[in-house]
Amino acid sequence: MKLVSVTLCVLFLLVAAAAQESTQIPKGIQEAEKAQATIEKSIPPPPIPSQRTPADFQRDADQLATLAQSIPADLDSVRRGMLPKDAIQKLKQIEKLAKRLRSELNAQGSPGDGLACSAASSRCEPRRGAQ
Repeated sequence: MKLVSVTLCVLFLLVAAAAQESTQIPKGIQEAEKAQATIEKSIPPPPIPSQRTPADFQRDADQLATLAQSIPADLDSVRRGMLPKDAIQKLKQIEKLAKRLRSELNAQGSPGDGLACSAASSRCEPRRGAQ
């Protein structure tokens, strides 16, 4: 009886040791997992989309319209031989506002998203039948 219990203990220890060896991850795989984790840590998070309200868009659009309306008067001055010192700055600001509005509106809604935009009205409205 004592021999059987000792044999069972030894057999149990051998099985436990064999099971432990089979669950160990090979060193190459461990290194690959560490490298992957390092790479994932070095990748910056994606940019957070801006949380702009429709009022922000309207304010930018109004500012863009105001600046654009002032350009013909500046061009009249240029024809008379005088370049207003803020004319170039106004044009740069128009370009900046237009790019920002375009990129943010493209990020919020793309063609085919249920909006109908017309050049004549300068507004986008929900398409008929689109929810």
